[in-house]
Amino acid sequence: MSSEYDVLVLGGSGVDTIVYVPELPLPYADSYMIRPGIETRAGQTGDFVALGLSALGLRTHHLDMIGDDPCGDLVRAFHRDHGIGFTEVPLPGGTKRAVNLVGPDGRRLSLYDDSRSQESDRLPEELVRSLASASRHAHVAITHPCAFALPQLREAGLTVSTDLHDWDGENPYHEPFAYGADIVFVSTAALADKEKTMHRILERGRAEAVIATAGAEGAYLLTADGPAHVPAVEPRKPVVDSNGAGDAFASGFLFGRLTGEDLGRCALYGSVAGAYACTVPATGSDAIDRAGLIAETARLMGSPAAARTAADGPVGSRGTAAPS
Repeated sequence: MSSEYDVLVLGGSGVDTIVYVPELPLPYADSYMIRPGIETRAGQTGDFVALGLSALGLRTHHLDMIGDDPCGDLVRAFHRDHGIGFTEVPLPGGTKRAVNLVGPDGRRLSLYDDSRSQESDRLPEELVRSLASASRHAHVAITHPCAFALPQLREAGLTVSTDLHDWDGENPYHEPFAYGADIVFVSTAALADKEKTMHRILERGRAEAVIATAGAEGAYLLTADGPAHVPAVEPRKPVVDSNGAGDAFASGFLFGRLTGEDLGRCALYGSVAGAYACTVPATGSDAIDRAGLIAETARLMGSPAAARTAADGPVGSRGTAAPS
């Protein structure tokens, strides 16, 4: 029986205010003159994963809690403008917000407003079950309400992925996500011992693959067959911002997994998508499409013919190659 959605994305909606700063860390000063300026736009981790998956031609639906406020309107418009299905649940504390400081080299420092969340925030169980029953896979943000949705996803028989972001490998908050997902992404930014953490996730949880992203160092893939290193991909355009690169990596990897590729090819897809995201300004919202991803992957593997074949392949109703 076919599913209505390839991927159900849970959580991770919000609004960011982007501030370009002359350097990071930013030295104390009474004031700074900022160029190109300060902008507020919709798009946090769940929004960008949904965008990346949808741009790659996967049937994507996003479920999250947002507020009845102007920031919520920006999130609604983001999904509407990009043609991404979105089911919203009222968030009493208001739509989640963050301030992103972006340095000249594209590095980012994010300041999250944690006051929006409440202990009682939940995604309705029956709603989660209904959307899960219509989906092939779920990607879960590490927000508080999503931890309580993991059992419903399992009951529905979905495979699950999650991104632990800058987990230090010790904070117990992340463990239900780390040990409850089939595919686990994590940044090496705060890991004291990435190998130890990756092995622990594989041994204690249900993951078939753990992927640690390391920026310019590339990424590290661990499966039951052992470790592998995935070199970073050099972007075809200048790097302007790392915001959303991890979300793009996850989108590219999941695209490969859901279209039947081996894990090595999935990781290469992730690297290509992540490199593309680094060329997109933080104030924008763009993601590589399927033809671009396949063509760039084929170029890197030295197969122009494969790139042409992929670009001219089967086309779905949305103008992108239809997922298998």
